[in-house]
Amino acid sequence: MTMNAAQTLLHAGAPQAAALECGDQTLSYDALRQRVRQAAGAWRELGLLAGDRVIIMAPDSIDWVVAYLGVIWAGGVAIGVNPRLTLNELAPILSESKVRFVWCEADGVASLSQLLATLKPAPKLVTSGPGVPDWATRMGSARELDAVLRDQEAPALWIGTSGTTGVSKGVVHAQRVALQPDSFARGILNLTAADRLYASSKLFFAYALGNSLFAGLRAGATVILDRQWPDPERVLAMVQQHRPSLVFCVPTLYSKMLQSGTARQFRDRGIRHFVSAGESLPGLVRKAWFEATGGAIVSGYGTSETLCLMLYSQSDSGLLRATPQTEVRFAAEAEPTLPQRIWLRSSSVALGYWKRAEAQADGFSEGWYRPGDMFLRRPDDQLEFAGRTDDMLKISGRWVSTLWVEQALASAAAESVVQLACVGVQTNEGLTALSLLVVAASQQQALAQQRIQVAIEALPTYRRPRWVHWVNALPLTATGKLQRARLVALHQAALAV
Repeated sequence: MTMNAAQTLLHAGAPQAAALECGDQTLSYDALRQRVRQAAGAWRELGLLAGDRVIIMAPDSIDWVVAYLGVIWAGGVAIGVNPRLTLNELAPILSESKVRFVWCEADGVASLSQLLATLKPAPKLVTSGPGVPDWATRMGSARELDAVLRDQEAPALWIGTSGTTGVSKGVVHAQRVALQPDSFARGILNLTAADRLYASSKLFFAYALGNSLFAGLRAGATVILDRQWPDPERVLAMVQQHRPSLVFCVPTLYSKMLQSGTARQFRDRGIRHFVSAGESLPGLVRKAWFEATGGAIVSGYGTSETLCLMLYSQSDSGLLRATPQTEVRFAAEAEPTLPQRIWLRSSSVALGYWKRAEAQADGFSEGWYRPGDMFLRRPDDQLEFAGRTDDMLKISGRWVSTLWVEQALASAAAESVVQLACVGVQTNEGLTALSLLVVAASQQQALAQQRIQVAIEALPTYRRPRWVHWVNALPLTATGKLQRARLVALHQAALAV
């Protein structure tokens, strides 16, 4: 079967319906289809061939979407990259991916030109934006190109993993990723063409790309974009200006909106569903959000490797079920009463990793993907998230999940704590013990310390952290997720003080 992912995504939208909104700009589906065909023609005139990789590195915008989908429409492979990456962070991505082109805005030209010149062969820099006529000129003169059909298993795009546990990997997604990216939103959120989707996360992040942009376009709905980086005030401003009906955020941002008091202003804004993903949603945040806004948060689980959400929860228990069109399989040899890795399959599961043979063999098999996260099997095909494989520790002969400890202590500390994280470390005797890193809320250090101490003493002995470090902040990725790979170093630094 042959197809083109970009063509499939743009098939459903009614001609004059709004496809994209960004600031004061609105683009209809007819206009978006035309501009993507022109972008594909511009890429072809630049020399893009089927299978060539192109990095799109700029703030979210309508032009970003047009350039990105234009690459895929022309048969290329699109790679969205965080525009805030330093040159040192970008260099290995460019070297490994062997891209033909890098599309960016004017303010990145000087530094990128120097970096690209060090690569052999050097990718061509394509620039866009005010004062830089390169891309606009090419778009204006380009001939519209018919979609290049490719095998449904041929690459269409790459996503970089978030890097929460180490070095980011390139995840290769096939053309079929566009077949059903809206299955979660349609089946659970009742997405229709009348909806307006807004994700606070940026399009280089799988959560926003798959569940907002791709799902929204596939359903013929309106997708709202924002060039600016999100914070509580910015999210509220976007909701006030653009009136989304479906809002996608990460747990850290929901928590910040509660702490800043902006959450209360989301009540009665016409938002049918709030969605959370990217990391585990604390039950305390879900409860507080409902009290503040009157809207319950739907918690989802997905990864860069699945692009779209594969599991979801609509209950205070946090127990997860498979989203529509997702299959779940358990390892036959796994002990049913212990946390285990699971296998997931859907049309949005990736082909695998770029040049990561060991990770490929561990995570992918015949269309199935096995995340590094652990789950407990519960009645009625429900799953309880239990953290990653390296979050499961053997202490005093018993299995302990750092996630369980975090949830218990966060619940007890309530609003007195902004962030906390638990990590396994080695003692001087070579044994495994727990270290707790905590960020207290402003002017609540004493209360937080008291609550944490009482909560620790209430835990079984083998689950109690041996160290408690009070720090100013915890390390986060660009997508707002806890960077667990840096926690041991943070513990060691705290010990050295």
